[in-house]
Amino acid sequence: METPRNPREEVGKADDTELVKKLLIENYGYAPDLVYEIRGRYHKVYAWKPCSIEIKGPDRQGIYFARVESDGIRLSIEGSFLVGPKATKNVVELDDERVRRYLAGESVEIGDRELHGWVIIKWRSYFLGSAKAKGGKLINYVPGERRLRLDL
Repeated sequence: METPRNPREEVGKADDTELVKKLLIENYGYAPDLVYEIRGRYHKVYAWKPCSIEIKGPDRQGIYFARVESDGIRLSIEGSFLVGPKATKNVVELDDERVRRYLAGESVEIGDRELHGWVIIKWRSYFLGSAKAKGGKLINYVPGERRLRLDL
């Protein structure tokens, strides 16, 4: 039996951009042509496009794009907007009712019990971040400060 690979063990051993592109291609089938840097103990990924504007100060380049997890790469909402339109796999589209519940912080059911791992959430033409598919459900990862308040 093959032991599952932990991408976090590769951080620092490989070039950040190469590692992130490899994880994106494996999981979503597409990697934008950007510079990626993995920072901090939580393995957060920041991304940017090189330009002539000089930005000074530590940790000032890029947007928060993703996080390297022990079982793959979890996209931020901004990261899902960059990857989602050209992703060829692991994109789950939700209907209006389920997306409202998802954005309010709930885990929601999906019909596919075989789907397992990190997926991009899509609603109409919008990409809303990523969730973990497991056992026919999408486990919610919407940050608390970005959740919708549903009137009860």
